[in-house]
Amino acid sequence: MANVLVFIDNPGQVLKKSSLELLTIARSLGETAVAVNGELHDAAATTLGAYGAAAVYRPSADDLDDYLVAAKAAFVAAAVDKSGATSVLLDNSPEGKEIAARLGIRLSAGVITDVVAVDADGTAHKSVLAGSYATAAKATTPVSVFSVKANSVNPEPAAAPATPETVTVDVPADAAATAARITAREQKVASGRPDLTDARIVVAGGRGLDGDFTPVEELADALGAAVGASRAATDAGWISHDAQVGQTGKVVSPQLYISAGISGAIQQKAGMQTAKVIVAVNKDAESPVFEIADFGIVGDLFKVLPQATAEIKKRKG
Repeated sequence: MANVLVFIDNPGQVLKKSSLELLTIARSLGETAVAVNGELHDAAATTLGAYGAAAVYRPSADDLDDYLVAAKAAFVAAAVDKSGATSVLLDNSPEGKEIAARLGIRLSAGVITDVVAVDADGTAHKSVLAGSYATAAKATTPVSVFSVKANSVNPEPAAAPATPETVTVDVPADAAATAARITAREQKVASGRPDLTDARIVVAGGRGLDGDFTPVEELADALGAAVGASRAATDAGWISHDAQVGQTGKVVSPQLYISAGISGAIQQKAGMQTAKVIVAVNKDAESPVFEIADFGIVGDLFKVLPQATAEIKKRKG
């Protein structure tokens, strides 16, 4: 069986759902190891073992976060060399895809992004052309690198938990020599909502909100959901750009996606049409979003959403 390396960046106290998904896929491909950057808390380390990680690779340098992705890519490449991995799995985030690209160069590896599933033989399944087609691809190189979309599989712990061995990997001395250094950080105010790309439920608003995201935020909070937005809403300054869902924003694949006041142009569809259930609320019955919606409500979102929020709160007791 092939060796598989999963890269997890700054896991925190509890591993993200997307990380657990990567570990679940990795076990189906072979013996699993994990390359971890940042502090690894005991609870997270225990979870790695529960999900089948046989080894945990840690960087010899503790300043990788002081640079952009080049230093992290050098660490993962060194971990691949040391572990003998033939497959590498990463998050499908912008940073994850850039690390994947750099690994492709460093390891002469085939790189496949936007992956939603990987077969045991290394065949990757992905969606292309704004989600219009499903394709299969397989790298012919000795090492394959996959960036995997969140919410692609149900995370499942291993039948037989492992006790991972910790291995230190020497990061090349020149790894940060030409990398851009981060000179300052500004802490983002925490909303208390789940991360958009990991969320099982997303409530998104668009131009129809006319600048007032209150109904969307209240419904999201009642559902324990993340808040998303169309490009029109973020460009108008109604909500921050990191909430943008679409071809030029974030791609989400939640269990439930509620679209409120969004027309459903192709750019928006590209970011959310793989959601398991799509509910659309729009006063225009001819809106393109109804073509892909599982359930559609033609009505005023300022009346529909508060009613839904009130009913959900009532049922939650």
